[in-house]
Amino acid sequence: MQIVMVGTGYVGLVSGACFSEFGVDVVCVDKDEAKIARLLDACSPIYEPGLDDLVDRNMKAGRLRFTTDLAAAVADADAVFIAVGTPSRRGDGHADLSYVYAATEEIAAALNGYTAIVTKSTVPVGTGREVERIIRQVRPDAEFDVASNPEFLREGSAIEDFMRPDRVVIGTDAERAVAVLRELYRPLYLLETPIIFTSLETAELIKYAANTFLATKITFINEIADLCEHVGANVQDVARGIGLDGRIGRKFLHAGPGYGGSCFPKDTLALVRTARDSGAPIRIVETVVEVNDARKAQMVEKVVAAAGGSVDGKTVAVLGLTFKPNTDDMRDSPSLEIVPALQARGATVRAFDPQGMKEARRMLDNVVWCDGPYETMEDADALLIITEWNAFRALDLDRVKKLMKRPVMVDLRNIYNPAEMANAGFDYVSIGRPPVRKAG
Repeated sequence: MQIVMVGTGYVGLVSGACFSEFGVDVVCVDKDEAKIARLLDACSPIYEPGLDDLVDRNMKAGRLRFTTDLAAAVADADAVFIAVGTPSRRGDGHADLSYVYAATEEIAAALNGYTAIVTKSTVPVGTGREVERIIRQVRPDAEFDVASNPEFLREGSAIEDFMRPDRVVIGTDAERAVAVLRELYRPLYLLETPIIFTSLETAELIKYAANTFLATKITFINEIADLCEHVGANVQDVARGIGLDGRIGRKFLHAGPGYGGSCFPKDTLALVRTARDSGAPIRIVETVVEVNDARKAQMVEKVVAAAGGSVDGKTVAVLGLTFKPNTDDMRDSPSLEIVPALQARGATVRAFDPQGMKEARRMLDNVVWCDGPYETMEDADALLIITEWNAFRALDLDRVKKLMKRPVMVDLRNIYNPAEMANAGFDYVSIGRPPVRKAG
């Protein structure tokens, strides 16, 4: 079986490489010639643990290829996956489907024999039907079916998520497409992975419902954290106490500076717009979006308060810039709002991230870029942890204190123990836990 993955972004590249690991012949297509050239040299354009080795191994085995020639790839394909970007459209929050529809037209022109056309991109309800309409308009003679196969990959653990998923969702009304996708995912049957077959519309909505529910869970615990700070409770203990309830679960109950990344911000907005346009507004998700947008400004106030009420003329050391650890993804990261806001208050920002520096340099101005965490702290008036990289979890606190002008730490990920920080001589502020002052 041969499949084509149109788009070599996060979803397309990881999915294509993982399918090739299953023994499938995979051709990944992208218009970006520079990106394809890098991939042909087995150099991934994104950071994902284990991905470089996976790509290199399957390229050498002849199962994974990269090209800019979509027509040649599609002509021999049993299935074509559309895995292009669907960013939020400027002005109204709708998902921008222009890349999806442009790819659809090119695919339609190249079809040769029966082909399953599968949307892997996160797309609003109704997109699959429009893909089908476009193909029939461009190629009335084409033999094809359309299916939806949303991805549920977490950046930083995407390969494991693909190889051992919680579930696989396939939306289609066509038995031939079902047969093709059953064969593709056959290795997962051996692991007894639940595979859910639904209509196109249901599969499209499942993806949005999953992401907005998780975003809601994050926002809920962030608001509980705010309440904890006012009443003297500990949000980590609250999260543990409710997370042990099997109906709630422990995951996504970590208080912090708000959600970011490539999925939650755009998907919550897209669902809000779809629901409004359908006449069934989802008030909970609307509030989640509003609360999360305001969250970053709250985090800036925490830093200002910890620094004595003003950061004007002061230096803030920032550790972590990506929206989460184990990725170089800066999309909608809290740092993109927090850092400029501190600068606007008069602060000099020194920053370091283990993987996100290249992207951060493109997106943040007037930052003093450093080569490591300790260099970042030199002569700083406050230390701010935005991303919970493992490299920041066991800092030499004596060394940190000697490097800084003042022993002030604002920990937006709660990776340190307040009592231990006080005993180490720090003024320490975290999320949803009482602040502590240095002992003595």
